[in-house]
Amino acid sequence: MAVKKFNPVTPGTRHKIAGTFADITCSVPEKSLLEPKKSSGGRNHAGKMTVRYIGGGHKQMYRVIDFKRAKDGMAATVATIEYDPNRSARIALIVYADGSKSYILAPNGLKVGQTVLSGEGVAPEVGNTLLLANIPLGTVIHAIELYPGQGAVLARSAGTYAQLVAREGKYAIIKLPSGETRMVLCTCRATIGAVSNPDHSLEQHGKAGRKRWLGRRPHNRGVTMNPVDHPMGGGEGRSSGGHPRSRKGLLAKGYKTRNPKKTTSKFIISKKSK
Repeated sequence: MAVKKFNPVTPGTRHKIAGTFADITCSVPEKSLLEPKKSSGGRNHAGKMTVRYIGGGHKQMYRVIDFKRAKDGMAATVATIEYDPNRSARIALIVYADGSKSYILAPNGLKVGQTVLSGEGVAPEVGNTLLLANIPLGTVIHAIELYPGQGAVLARSAGTYAQLVAREGKYAIIKLPSGETRMVLCTCRATIGAVSNPDHSLEQHGKAGRKRWLGRRPHNRGVTMNPVDHPMGGGEGRSSGGHPRSRKGLLAKGYKTRNPKKTTSKFIISKKSK
């Protein structure tokens, strides 16, 4: 997918960079795989706003994605490549040999009419889902499980991918998009290839209205507030506000937020690259 720039005929198009949607093959989603998606506007059950800067936005239906890919050995044909308003990546509608349909994350390079498989003895080709034990070393992968049967949780956003680096005993060592290297059980599944829509990071909204369509209300910085509202507020003129902190006073940059007592820390070989 590519991006396109616009002639600055209006202020909103001056800095706008949008996707071309050239990879989309269908504009109407599969009705049987839709679920209603209710927006909270950042309010809890009592109607009190607990999360700021959320509200409005276009109505959306949730597309049910098959993150488990548990239909082993059954061939599925890619019917469409579609836009999903709930995620940055594209999704693909696949039709199995028994007639059942499901949505999967579309890998980069997946085409309509292509056949995808999952399970044991499957070729490590783009779109196929295999156990980490059966994937060749050095392969680019995405949609990775952390626990067998859990469903994909890692490397799911547009353009991201991980790499299978090595295997040691019952563990596979993968390098994640953040630069972190960690161990995952070889019985976990992953899908071959990188996630679609790699140019998503190049897009620019161009105007505040496009953020409102996404359900994001105006956000004001802490340094613009008063001291009673934010630790970085107050001061004469444009003062720096001190060390970056959250509204509750927690350090925001350079401060380790991971719990040192977390049991899964033993699976991390090297930390994220800054």
